[in-house]
Amino acid sequence: MTRQLTQIGVLSLLLFLTPAVTPTWYAGSGYYPDESYNEVYAEEAPQTPALDYRVPQWCYTLNMQDGEATCYSPRGGNYHSSLGTRCELSCDRGFRLIGRRSVQCLPNRRWSGNAYCRQVRCHTLPFITSGTYSCTNGALLDSRCDYSCSSGYHLEGDRSRVCMEDGRWSGGEPVCVDIDPPKIRCPHSREKMAEPEKLTARVYWDPPLVKDSADGTITRVTLRGPEPGSHFPEGEHVIRYTAYDRAYNRASCKFIVKVQVRRCPTLKPPQHGYLACSSAGDNYGATCEYYCDSGYERQGTPSRVCQSSRQWSGSPPTCTPMRINVHVNSAAALLDQFFEKRRLLIISAPDPSNRYYKMQISMLQQSTCGLDLRHVTIIELVGQPPQEVGRIREQQLSADIIQELRQFQHLTRSSFNMVLIDKQGIDRERYMEPVTPEEIFTFIDDYLLSNQELAQRREQRDMCE
Repeated sequence: MTRQLTQIGVLSLLLFLTPAVTPTWYAGSGYYPDESYNEVYAEEAPQTPALDYRVPQWCYTLNMQDGEATCYSPRGGNYHSSLGTRCELSCDRGFRLIGRRSVQCLPNRRWSGNAYCRQVRCHTLPFITSGTYSCTNGALLDSRCDYSCSSGYHLEGDRSRVCMEDGRWSGGEPVCVDIDPPKIRCPHSREKMAEPEKLTARVYWDPPLVKDSADGTITRVTLRGPEPGSHFPEGEHVIRYTAYDRAYNRASCKFIVKVQVRRCPTLKPPQHGYLACSSAGDNYGATCEYYCDSGYERQGTPSRVCQSSRQWSGSPPTCTPMRINVHVNSAAALLDQFFEKRRLLIISAPDPSNRYYKMQISMLQQSTCGLDLRHVTIIELVGQPPQEVGRIREQQLSADIIQELRQFQHLTRSSFNMVLIDKQGIDRERYMEPVTPEEIFTFIDDYLLSNQELAQRREQRDMCE
């Protein structure tokens, strides 16, 4: 009777896999293997059996469908389901283990966990736009799917993808793109003349004609070059348009904008003079002004204009030596001849033997080039009446003119004194002792030169060296 009760207790311990399926009972084992799901499950034992490590089959022998259970028992290699046995579970290639990777036979005659092998499947690949694919074995492991595109499209990306052991497809999803570029036609090339007094011309044109050969969609059109209506300088300019369709195909076209400038022959400056021209100096509408160097006067037209016929208006003037009329009725009439033309340096001394006077005249005689570059004329007033002498170069001044000049400029006869007068007739600097020409030149260059004179001085800076 006791032996029968023990057998009933042993048989009541069950190992299970799937609760939804009624297991088949194996007499005397205490386990219910299920052939279809390969899972092991057990029912609760009504009482705890006596532990015995010598029982070869304490727990139900594991059987992994599409897999393998590798067991290690304290009793040795022949004990695969004895108490304390640990089994490592694995699946065949193409299957994935679901559940515990390692289980142990417990004292309650149950394994410490359950597991099963599920076949590896990748997700179904989506179809690609304007293309398709074909697979060797559906979505199963090692199945290879090859992509192809419809006619007129080109495959970009991976041409094949393989279902891998982790259930993912190798590579990435390719795309089929339109391989035909759009059609584009640019405007015709054009020429235009520059506007008067300008070196540019404003040019307009219509946008290019663009059409896509595939789906008719143009995503953008880019322009390399100035926009229509821009001012173009003289020369040839390449205007390029590029059109892009939805598949990033592109096509380009170009045309040329040519701008011409009507130009007159290059003018030569007059002898002893120079030119100041507007714009480029020889283009249609440009005006050139004629100027004469210090000590010269312009004879003829003051300016000439470049005409549309590519010829200059008028005739060139000449620069002749400046005539100073000393036979005037007043000092004001004498000074008017120098207005806006020359600067004056008036030197006064009590007599020709004055030490300061002789020293100053000696230094200035060695710097005549620098004086001419700065448009300076020297007037000398020397001596006492009635032997007093006034002169401009070799021309003698009358006693009345000398007296008026002294009064206007406050020049004394008692000592050496000197005054620098600008082109507007204004007293700019006075000297009571001789000064070097360099000091006079520095003062003029820093304070009295016009912009035109500054430019001319830069060109002639080495003329006196």
